[in-house]
Amino acid sequence: MRCPECDQQQSPSHRFCSNCGAALHPDGITVESTGPFALSEGTGPGFGEAMEFDGPVLAVRAGGPTGVAFPIARTGNVSIGRSPDSDIFLDDVTVSRNHSQLEHRPEGLVLRDLGSLNGTYVNRRRIHDEERLQNGDEVQIGKFRLVLIDR
Repeated sequence: MRCPECDQQQSPSHRFCSNCGAALHPDGITVESTGPFALSEGTGPGFGEAMEFDGPVLAVRAGGPTGVAFPIARTGNVSIGRSPDSDIFLDDVTVSRNHSQLEHRPEGLVLRDLGSLNGTYVNRRRIHDEERLQNGDEVQIGKFRLVLIDR
């Protein structure tokens, strides 16, 4: 069996890819997947308040309190991790203390993994260096799935 994400050969007994962590599934069996999505005004309980923001936010989509949005400052770096000193504090053992970092650059918002144990994913693909984010991208850090909303 080959991984649908990174195309590495895998043992048929594995449920997740040993290279990138993607869910493996036998031919003919489909699994639920996630990816970019657009969030409109008033979608779901609690999103009315989350939609009133000035600048980009990371909104929790799954793995945590759905509907919580973390505002992202328009300048400087934003730290993400399990450390209480992180700008975005994600309290779970699947998140490293200093997991990843958002950085504002002229070309846009860039996400970097800081050598975390479980990795950082953008749209279900593990990033190894850094990744420029776009509106609607899904970021997975540990068990948390967050979506970037930038208007």
